Amino acid sequence: MIRILDITLKDLMQLLRDAKTFMFLLIMPVIFTLLFGYAFGGFSNEESDSRLPVGYISQDDHWLTDSLHDLLTESEVIRLDENIFLFPSDLEKLVADGDLAAVIIVPDGYGRALLKDKSARLVVVADTNTSTWTTIEAELLTLASRLDGAVRTATIIEQLDVEGIPFDYALERSLSAWEEPPIAIHETTSLAVKKTSNESSLTHTAPGMMLQFAIAGLLTAAQVIVAERKTRTLQRLLTTATNRVHIVLGHYLAIFLLIFTQFIILIVFAQLVLKVDYMRLPAATLLVAFSAALCISALGLLIGILARTEEQAIMFSLIPMFVFAGLGGAWVPLEVTGPTFQVIGHLSPVAWGLDGFENIVARGLGLSSVLLPAAALIGYAAVFFFLAVYRFRNVEI
Repeated sequence: MIRILDITLKDLMQLLRDAKTFMFLLIMPVIFTLLFGYAFGGFSNEESDSRLPVGYISQDDHWLTDSLHDLLTESEVIRLDENIFLFPSDLEKLVADGDLAAVIIVPDGYGRALLKDKSARLVVVADTNTSTWTTIEAELLTLASRLDGAVRTATIIEQLDVEGIPFDYALERSLSAWEEPPIAIHETTSLAVKKTSNESSLTHTAPGMMLQFAIAGLLTAAQVIVAERKTRTLQRLLTTATNRVHIVLGHYLAIFLLIFTQFIILIVFAQLVLKVDYMRLPAATLLVAFSAALCISALGLLIGILARTEEQAIMFSLIPMFVFAGLGGAWVPLEVTGPTFQVIGHLSPVAWGLDGFENIVARGLGLSSVLLPAAALIGYAAVFFFLAVYRFRNVEI
């Protein structure tokens, strides 16, 4: 055990003296997390308005037209884009250019016709061959019918000469009744998902860049093993009572401590600075970080044993970084890809690491949701470690 710790301490001192260690394990993941976060709006506090922009011009000064305007303003489907300095021809050009989804023109006499139970029509300019128009048409028909129904109801009440219920009051009550209809559909979202919705890009890029550059940082760890063989330090070790198992475990423990420390530092940074809520479930976060560190450290050990030169160590470290990170969804979430690619992507341990971290910080799931990703990462660690030991036992020093 003492020999294992001695090798671990020797490797750590050698790694910490190398500036590339800090660059790949700490500086680069922070920089790329910030860059990707800005690129995908992770630092924006503005709430987007998903309603369709619709121009509006009223040529009617009747008070009922104001009621229609109020209904359109409160719509959850369309957003009125009003500019008193624009003419109908200007708005039509905006529709043609795609800047507006449609234009609503309220013609003169619309309110009077509605009040007298006559045909009242709105003028709408839109591309009727798109699904957008279908959505706008349905919303306009709904709101216009609502106003027409309220006017008819108020007219009937007025004709019945109900005491204490004038036309204006009956109209107002009829319109307000639609605010709480007898049947309504309410959409709810998990509180955890609501909490992280504004930081959705950061909840992906933060763990993605952390995992990617943990693999990239293996080149320094691999170079330590290569340098040990190149300077014949390894040969001298084997002449002592230190056997090959002690050497492998010592190198592995050094890489693991380095990677796991990197994860802890970056997790704390993301929690405090980027507001990525890893600490919502500390035990689950530590489990995923521990499992990912086991996996990546075993990969680093295998790379160090396979590489014969420093150039090979660099190549064997960067190629897995790009392949595992790209395939595993570190750059683009696997959720936006097809089901086939999602299955292929999970051949990469990065995909399982992302699943574990995102189940905590993005999806709001519990501890049980990280057990499968952690098991998969430990499985990869066992495979990489077995290959490293097998290769080291049969390599010629």
